[in-house]
Amino acid sequence: MNHFSQERMPLQEALENHRLERMAHFDVPGHKGGRGNKELKYFLGEQTLKLDVNSMKPLDNLCHPVSVIKDAQELAAEAFHAKEAFFIVNGTTAAVQAMIMATCKSGEKVIMPRNVHRSAINALVVCGAIPVYVNPGTNKRLGIALGMSVADVEQAIIENPDAKAVMVNNPTYYGICSDLKRIVEVAHAHNMKVLVDEAHGTHFYFGENMPVSGMAAGADMAAVSMHKTGGSLTQSSLLLCNENVNADYVRQVINLTQTTSGSYLLMSSLDIARKNLSLNGKEMFKKTVDFAEYARQEINKLGGYYAYAEELVDGDAVYAFDKTKLSIHTRDVGLAGIEVYDLLRDDYGIQIEFGDIGNILAIISAGDRNLEIERLISALSEIKRLHQKDKAGMFDHEYINPKVIMPPQQAFYSNKKTLPIMESENEICGEFVMCYPPGIPILAPGERITSEILNYIVYAKEKGCFMTGTQDMKIENIQVVEG
Repeated sequence: MNHFSQERMPLQEALENHRLERMAHFDVPGHKGGRGNKELKYFLGEQTLKLDVNSMKPLDNLCHPVSVIKDAQELAAEAFHAKEAFFIVNGTTAAVQAMIMATCKSGEKVIMPRNVHRSAINALVVCGAIPVYVNPGTNKRLGIALGMSVADVEQAIIENPDAKAVMVNNPTYYGICSDLKRIVEVAHAHNMKVLVDEAHGTHFYFGENMPVSGMAAGADMAAVSMHKTGGSLTQSSLLLCNENVNADYVRQVINLTQTTSGSYLLMSSLDIARKNLSLNGKEMFKKTVDFAEYARQEINKLGGYYAYAEELVDGDAVYAFDKTKLSIHTRDVGLAGIEVYDLLRDDYGIQIEFGDIGNILAIISAGDRNLEIERLISALSEIKRLHQKDKAGMFDHEYINPKVIMPPQQAFYSNKKTLPIMESENEICGEFVMCYPPGIPILAPGERITSEILNYIVYAKEKGCFMTGTQDMKIENIQVVEG
């Protein structure tokens, strides 16, 4: 391990030294520190443009780190209790895809919950691995997908002894965790790797009384979205590896798809955020939990809404709950989550993370202020008073078990034909359909289109969900597999 303390920021320090050197630049980028694009310089700030540089010897190279990026990555590995950490500038999507592509080749199986982010199924389309889905538990009252039951994972492992890996969400978008430690034990006993999507779990590594992190549970790899709750710039992420992973091979896999022009703005933000988390994370996430707990109590006093938390824990499909998440069930006030999302934004100037059919999610952090938490609570109270209606006829579930007919890669690259969505029942889907956020596919390539799914899509569109994934930008037609 390196000789630096967590108070150091090797990459940030090297960038600052470079800025002070006042080099004459005959390399890219062409804006030359902002001189070539005045409008951009004034909009983003002169310092930002001067730090937007290309790889050069004193600043190392993300594809093959040997100096300051290597040092910064080693400090990140130490902070997250991992053997290796890789800086990712293509978003956590790239980290998730690297995990799958480093463990599964074409035709090999990976066990995963179906409520994974689209990036995981995208990886299957790219590399040809085959999913074995473990259907997550569902909470009937909330209509949400939960974690995976250990018994269900064990059954999938026994039925698919040739699978290479098990993938786990830690936590889900709503804050729900599976029994990760036990899943790791079972998977490792059958010589399978465990890959953890921790897009929403950065704080598990630093907060007190949090659900267990991927590395602490003994998982082999974890994709950590530093920009979501860790304080780095959007699109910057970490890929963590444990002892029994060939990190040099992982680096090669990352380099198959990651840009060779790694952004120093993104990378230095990872270095600076890691230092902040390492030194101040415990206090930051205590403040976050305090805010979220207060908001939960006040929102539950309003009636109608249900801000849920640890009372959902059952030791199995809800093994633990992430208390920083302010997840709120809205259907009992007669409003879909997306309707509350739109009202908060349009009428009250409040932007939350997402709303779907029956729930909303507000992301809380230590960067929030009491005043803003109060604004959210009072806005929800007003929305209930002005817009509450009978919930009869509302959809009561988010998750539909898929019927997988063919592997995602085969379906995505097959000969396809276009049909109006409402005429596609019983066909095999050749593309994705999802609400974004959260980016969990309603339909993925290779799955049977059923009347239940079609009704769900119509309902989600009616309520105002932002639908994505299809070639048809209006989501009126769908590509299906010919034959």
